[in-house]
Amino acid sequence: MSASISALQIARSQYQPKLPTVLAENGPKVIVSNGESTTSVADQAEIEKLFPNTYGMPIANFDAGQSGDMPAVNVGVILSGGQAPGGHNVIAGIFDGIKAINSESKLYGFLGGPSGLVDNQYMEITAEIMDAYRNTGGFDIIGSGRTKLEETAQYDKGAQNCKALGITALVIIGGDDSNTNACVLAEYYLANNTGINVIGCPKTIDGDLKTAQIETSFGFDTACKVYSELIGNIQRDANSAKKYWHFIKLMGRSASHIALECGLQTQANVTLVSEEVEAKKMTLQQIVDDLANVVAKRAANGDNFGVVLIPEGLVEFIPAMGALIGELNDLLADGAEATRDFIISKLSADSAEVFKSLPVDIAEQLSMDRDPHGNVQVSRIETEKLLSQMVATKLAEMKQAGQYNGSFSAQNHFFGYEGRCAAPSNFDADYCYSLGYTASALIGAEKSGYMSCVQNLTQPANQWKPCGVPITMMMNMERRHGHMKPVIQKALTELDGGPFNKLLENREDWAVNTKYLYPGPIQYWGPTEVADLTTKTIQLEQA
Repeated sequence: MSASISALQIARSQYQPKLPTVLAENGPKVIVSNGESTTSVADQAEIEKLFPNTYGMPIANFDAGQSGDMPAVNVGVILSGGQAPGGHNVIAGIFDGIKAINSESKLYGFLGGPSGLVDNQYMEITAEIMDAYRNTGGFDIIGSGRTKLEETAQYDKGAQNCKALGITALVIIGGDDSNTNACVLAEYYLANNTGINVIGCPKTIDGDLKTAQIETSFGFDTACKVYSELIGNIQRDANSAKKYWHFIKLMGRSASHIALECGLQTQANVTLVSEEVEAKKMTLQQIVDDLANVVAKRAANGDNFGVVLIPEGLVEFIPAMGALIGELNDLLADGAEATRDFIISKLSADSAEVFKSLPVDIAEQLSMDRDPHGNVQVSRIETEKLLSQMVATKLAEMKQAGQYNGSFSAQNHFFGYEGRCAAPSNFDADYCYSLGYTASALIGAEKSGYMSCVQNLTQPANQWKPCGVPITMMMNMERRHGHMKPVIQKALTELDGGPFNKLLENREDWAVNTKYLYPGPIQYWGPTEVADLTTKTIQLEQA
């Protein structure tokens, strides 16, 4: 860490995260008992066949009481995928937990993500190092990476490196793909009697790693608070200048949780929800027409300004665009470069027409190299620019027809990296520390193939309920790189759920009237109802 430390960092370093009572009173030696047995969320026969050693395991419940003295344990930790606020506190929870199991326990961080495990790049995390990173944002303590662990040679090399360090447990902190890796690794290590257990931890600001058991992924709360502050600032500016429409794309490749949460926090004029677009089978032009109509209605009231929130992955949910992207993913799965004419020649007739209709720059963005999981890199697609340009064209047509008599000037934004490494909110600081401490308890109980889980999150932290959930419980089969693979099922926005219904109730009012909320920056000190408040999403889901 840099020698220059801000006053906020100094103050935050002194914050002691709160723990669920069962962990605060009993420590990581808590009694772990078996709950109900589990099945995968779908494709049960296929998942069970692929994971015979970790399928159907029971939920691991935590009960009051201690299991007695335990030997020292060496643990490895990996940060995988994109950054999310609170990652350092997960590691702090693991560190404090295994030290409470036995003061001689050691924690090793593999550097640069999963590749560090294979390449034997590591560091021992000492108390001095750990104390410098408590309650801070970022993943810079050991770095992260997106290397996929999918070959037996990688598994074997990882096991060899762990054994050399005396490591008997690995914790993989990541999203759905990273925890799929954790599940595969746990299965392989059990099948080959390596003596190395693997625990996962739910991380992603996108909020799409969520089940009935996993109420939220860490980082979502903080990232949405950061984005909502920025949106509120823009809304204040829009309401001051009264001459710009702001089109704001927000992170969330596969689901609209961030956009929806930020829409509820700020009451923006329009919040697009990808899942609704898909359910209604809306075309790109229908989305543009709806936006233009909102602009026209506000202009009729003399308000030539507004704010539109756009999920990052919107284009994939427009049915015709989704079909096109699916074909492009398969066509470009091997990373081969392809010209525009070649791509058009290989697409189905319908997809070829859609591809040809797109602006050249958007078509090129759709044709870029795929990410490590074989998906289009939607963050590179300037959906906000595409929509604002098409709305401008539609409004010009409406003006000629006498249906619109306002002025329209657009500003485009993409909020992504701004939220990934923010200092965690009190909620995320507490939640992440509890997740890490829960992982240490699962390690002490010699569990493998489990995800660290903390439930009852709308209540004060002392009432939270830690447990372990088998990762196979969350899995299904999906097409990746042109082949069916076992992966954790992403949680999409539920159109019959409380958060979306809240948006629906207010959609017309917020669209036409200016009822902006200005959340301001994250509050670290103050009344519980301000400083420790969690997302509107969880509150409405559990109302």
